[in-house]
Amino acid sequence: MLQSTAGTFLNCRPQRCYFFAVLGAIAAVIAASAPCAGAPSASAPAAPGNYRDKNFDYFVAGDPTLPRAAHTEFTLALMGGGGIVDAAYASISSHARGGHIVILRAVSDDSFDPEDGDLGKTFMTTWGPVASAETIVFHQREASFDPRVIAALHSADGIFLAGGDQGNYIRYWKGTPVQDALNAHVLAGRPIGGSSAGLAILGHYSYTCMDGESMESKTALADPYHSGVTIENDFLHLRGLESVITDTHFSKRSRLGRLIVFIERINQDHPGDGVFGIGVDEKTALLVGADGIGRLAAGSAGSAWVVMPQRPATTLIKGRPLTLEDIRIVRMDQASSIDLRNRKVSHPAAEVVDSIKRGTPGRDALTTPMMMRSVVPPDES
Repeated sequence: MLQSTAGTFLNCRPQRCYFFAVLGAIAAVIAASAPCAGAPSASAPAAPGNYRDKNFDYFVAGDPTLPRAAHTEFTLALMGGGGIVDAAYASISSHARGGHIVILRAVSDDSFDPEDGDLGKTFMTTWGPVASAETIVFHQREASFDPRVIAALHSADGIFLAGGDQGNYIRYWKGTPVQDALNAHVLAGRPIGGSSAGLAILGHYSYTCMDGESMESKTALADPYHSGVTIENDFLHLRGLESVITDTHFSKRSRLGRLIVFIERINQDHPGDGVFGIGVDEKTALLVGADGIGRLAAGSAGSAWVVMPQRPATTLIKGRPLTLEDIRIVRMDQASSIDLRNRKVSHPAAEVVDSIKRGTPGRDALTTPMMMRSVVPPDES
């Protein structure tokens, strides 16, 4: 048994220790045959444990062979993107009891630079301590069947889904052992979080952006059945988010209008589910505990928004603008909390009931600027 400041650890599983022992032996052979200090070298050696595969890249900080945490606690860290909220990442580490963190990304090429905002190192220091932090960058769907990837996920005490393109997450992970491992991780009572695209896929329902073009609210409101309104309903099944669709960069990118469309589309196709939406602003995180109570993380710069239409849309037809009355919209600040079990928001910062007629929002001072925008900044990603 090993003891760390973060808690007590169990014995290391033999298969995983063997895998890293083999890597260590290979590294030792390479080191023994390397030229003496000061001798010329064709290239600098890779960082210990890091490697690039044709289907994925792997980067590690800490020691993945250390025993995992003896006990973890469930939490959801719902991060809106656009900036870091230290308390949200620290929550994943603390609920993982200082064990092993796995960070997942997906990009279609080798452009990811592990030194550019290395979350692994920051998990080890600022947000930890943790035993290790492994980053897996998917390039192909085939990576989701690789035993090394699955072993890392099965050994994770906490998982974080980074930003990027949520369409890649669906393409690479749905119907694979990665999808199964993510759902099993939460079922086992372990923490998980996501930022931006990583948050977008955490709800039972999710906007997938499968066409590669982020849906603008004005487009969705003008035609709720636009081909770009792509919604997934059978990917992740996380506690507390069974009837939720999330959205990100919420106020800054005026995404209230599109979230309302997503909700109405889902509720028309799945009328018994009573789906509602949670939008999270940039540099903001909503932390949800095992009791289903969610509160903003300390240091959040913005708000979380709870969107609950009270009746079906009057007009929800392909090619025609949305008409919908009685949309309850609640803004949460640091004093607020939400019980996801009954959707009750305590101490809301603000609350309005709005409407949309023929694709045009009402004139409420709180929500109108968030409903849609006319110009998309050219450097927005």
